Amino acid sequence: QVHLVESGGELVQAGGSLRVSCVASGGIFSRLSMAWFRQVPGKEREFVAGISRNSVTLYDDSVKGRFTISRENAKATVYLQMNSLRPEDTAIYYCAADEGHARVIPMTSGYDYWGRGTQVTVSS
Repeated sequence: QVHLVESGGELVQAGGSLRVSCVASGGIFSRLSMAWFRQVPGKEREFVAGISRNSVTLYDDSVKGRFTISRENAKATVYLQMNSLRPEDTAIYYCAADEGHARVIPMTSGYDYWGRGTQVTVSS
């Protein structure tokens, strides 16, 4: 059983930057593919970025060039650095872990464990 805890979400102005973090416990972090998803009320949870156990990354087109996902296995932590934030980036950001795939799966069904989320709000 893997437990995920996100942190770092806050209110930021458009054009600003923010880094959210996710700490994992209870599993072998280096064997996990990790991802960030986001969700706004009334919409489905959507893929933002992912990083495989071999540190191969994948991004949604909406964040490519602005967001960077990284992992630090020694700290069992995955990060999402968000730059040039836009009001449409406002959402609850969720961390997810996948034990079974070697590559990043950009769908919620590909993940075994989820955190409770951290709120990111971008003001215009």
